[in-house]
Amino acid sequence: MVDDTLLDRVEKQAWFHRYPRGWPFLLFIIASIGTAVSVMAIERAERERREVVLDRNLTEIASALQRRVTENIALLRAASALFAMQEEVTPEQFAEFSSDLQSSGNLYGSLGLGWAPLLRISETPEFEARQREAGRSSFAIFPDPFAASTNDGEDRRYSVPIVYIEPMTRINERALGFDMYSEPTRRTAMDAAMDSGKPVASGKVRLIQDRADPKAVGFLIYMPVVDTRRRSVVKGFVYSPFRAEDFLTSAAQLFRNDEIEVTVYDQAVAPENLIAQRRVPGIAGNAVERQIDVGAHSWVIQVSDKKTGGLSTTARITLFFGVITSLMLMAIGRLITKRAAEDRRVLEWLSRQASIRNSLTRELNHRVKNTLANVLSIAALTRRRSTDIDEFTESLTARIRALSATHDLLSQTDWSNAPLGEVVRSELAPYMEGSEGHVEMSGPEIKLAPNDAMSLGLAIHELATNAAKYGALSTETGRIHVTWSLVSEDCAEVHWREEGGPPVQEPSKRGFGRDLIEKIVAHELRSQVDLLFLPAGVECRFNVPVRVAREFALRSEPR
Repeated sequence: MVDDTLLDRVEKQAWFHRYPRGWPFLLFIIASIGTAVSVMAIERAERERREVVLDRNLTEIASALQRRVTENIALLRAASALFAMQEEVTPEQFAEFSSDLQSSGNLYGSLGLGWAPLLRISETPEFEARQREAGRSSFAIFPDPFAASTNDGEDRRYSVPIVYIEPMTRINERALGFDMYSEPTRRTAMDAAMDSGKPVASGKVRLIQDRADPKAVGFLIYMPVVDTRRRSVVKGFVYSPFRAEDFLTSAAQLFRNDEIEVTVYDQAVAPENLIAQRRVPGIAGNAVERQIDVGAHSWVIQVSDKKTGGLSTTARITLFFGVITSLMLMAIGRLITKRAAEDRRVLEWLSRQASIRNSLTRELNHRVKNTLANVLSIAALTRRRSTDIDEFTESLTARIRALSATHDLLSQTDWSNAPLGEVVRSELAPYMEGSEGHVEMSGPEIKLAPNDAMSLGLAIHELATNAAKYGALSTETGRIHVTWSLVSEDCAEVHWREEGGPPVQEPSKRGFGRDLIEKIVAHELRSQVDLLFLPAGVECRFNVPVRVAREFALRSEPR
């Protein structure tokens, strides 16, 4: 027998056998949490690093934009000095001057350099006439300064038409004669330049050069030209027009990081204030912004980096090995708990086997005592009803054989159950050899508990013995009909009927067989037995309990 102390010690040492799947999963969860925390820490450090790098890139980008503006302002200052020193600048002089300033062909992101005088609206007709007389026959100011002033509802005094612009490309030629003072955004910038005497950038506009493209965005930088003789008088403006996208592309040549996305807004971050944008492929990462001054005008620069994946390389490596480690820990934990559970099951099996052996021994003793008690009862009753030793021996032997036949059936099913039909057939087998037509049996398959099968076997044996001596089995023409059926889930009815035998008369005294059927069998089966001695043949009805078959189980005492 297994030592209970050993079993208790194993149970205490392998306490996790109660949850064989839970503990490996818990190890996996703990390792996964550690991996997740590590990945989060790496990503946070990576994000902080990228923010530092991004801020450095933002500084570099802002410096590049301001540098391009400064370069253009330097050209505008030089052109302003030319127009300030001379009363009149001819187209040839302006073209030569612009060519000298832009000898390298680098326009620093602008479309060129232009000149626009500041005129009173009343002076515009005379100015147009002088331009035509100078050989520019198609020159005309547009929109009409007089009509534009009336339509605006303002009493505007000035007109600033574009007179020169270099280089004289096809798109720049479209701008000649355009009155920039007629447009509110340009007018605001020029008024600010006249008030400060310094270069001023305009807000977001659509250039005359791009009037065929409604999506094009541009801006201008104006440098006022002051009359050297009259310091407070502004003669006009030298200016540079810029396509915003071209300007940003030109500035991009000055910073190194091509993985940075740059967006430029006019004064505030809003979709309607978008000036230019430089996109790069990838997943949007961190974003920072900064306000810069561009020709006394405010721009907001927003930059964001791009990532090729959701996690950094270090985080992905950590995650990969973390998952592998978590799975290995879960597998090791599973092996340990499985081994502990197997050891536990072996010990429990040994314990159960020991208990089963003890129970089987007790059950065997009980059954042997019951069988011996039945044999003793049968022997005592047989002795009282027998007239001589031969009759006693024959009757006792037959009844013990009936018990033995039922025992054989139960042994074939390990004493779990016995089919009702097989019990009936085994008891009637001696009377069916060579004359099976004397017996007819029918009924569904019903399985009986061991004790009930033994009681039924004795009853059938006594009925068959009586039929062989006095009833249907004693003649060639006799027939026996045995039928059974289920009357409920837990009860079956057995019907024995004889016919074709000698006429039957009810016996004057009770015999052993009748006592065995009506008393012993009825008591064991807990059923009333209807035994009728009809003239046509004996009939007998009785019920047999149908008990639910259960697997053999031992009750373990609580510890």
